[in-house]
Amino acid sequence: MSPEDIIILELSSFQLMGMEVSPDISVITNISPNHLNIHKDYEEYIEAKKNIFKYQNEQGILIINYDNEITKTFNKEAKGKVIYFSSKTKLEDGFIVDNNIIKESEAGIRKHILNVKDIKLRGVHNFENICAALAATKTLVDSDVAYEAIKDFQGVEHRLELVREIDGVKWYNDSVSSSPTRTIAGLNSYSEEIVLIAGGYDKNLDYTPIAKPIVEKVKTLILIGQTSGKIYEAVKTELEKQNKNLNIYMCDSLEDSVSKAKKYAKPGQIVLFSPASASFDMFKDFADRGEKFKNLVNKI
Repeated sequence: MSPEDIIILELSSFQLMGMEVSPDISVITNISPNHLNIHKDYEEYIEAKKNIFKYQNEQGILIINYDNEITKTFNKEAKGKVIYFSSKTKLEDGFIVDNNIIKESEAGIRKHILNVKDIKLRGVHNFENICAALAATKTLVDSDVAYEAIKDFQGVEHRLELVREIDGVKWYNDSVSSSPTRTIAGLNSYSEEIVLIAGGYDKNLDYTPIAKPIVEKVKTLILIGQTSGKIYEAVKTELEKQNKNLNIYMCDSLEDSVSKAKKYAKPGQIVLFSPASASFDMFKDFADRGEKFKNLVNKI
């Protein structure tokens, strides 16, 4: 490693909370409740996240989500340059997703960069991530090289990863989704009917927000792990509110959940393994969980 090397780090809140130095370029994509089994409350979690930019100087760059009510306000505390990205607002300055086109805005003039049809990734959250990546690398990488890299990128393992198609049903591994907001983003990435496998280790999170997306998008719900009861109660309340029904199955193991999904998934539907919970009740980590899911699917 040399002084000219560029290091990219993904830092969690409990890594950030003890830091007293910030990267030259910092990115915060979203903030929503997470790791509340480690932090004493949500406010401490937010303050920990801020350390990624609090110790920057005037030359620092902070990229933040304009659409998130918490991150939107961080510009008031930033010492350096702030770059926003958004999929909901036509910013005068920043990177935006507008009419399925990723654009860069400067003083109200919008430069078209990429049509989302040319991108292999699915979901608005991925288009927002691309905006953040473009903002972060603008001073580091030739723009044409960046655009080609984005078009060629097929995603990372365990994040909306297509495992295989069986009898007209596509199976996706989204084991990295360890909170309700991540699973909601996954659900919103598909237009197909969904068989959802969810549940896992309890991080003391509120599962109320996931209930409505499940009721609207999911045709069969399969629950495992410590949070299965929380998810079930939240969905049950939403079903009663909307006067709807949903087939829900409680399972004791990942093997049982995959078997149930195989039994009830219909051609044209997808099976989405997106736990909305951490992995530590049954697995070493999210990667271990995802690998076990893929192995089970590949044995069908």
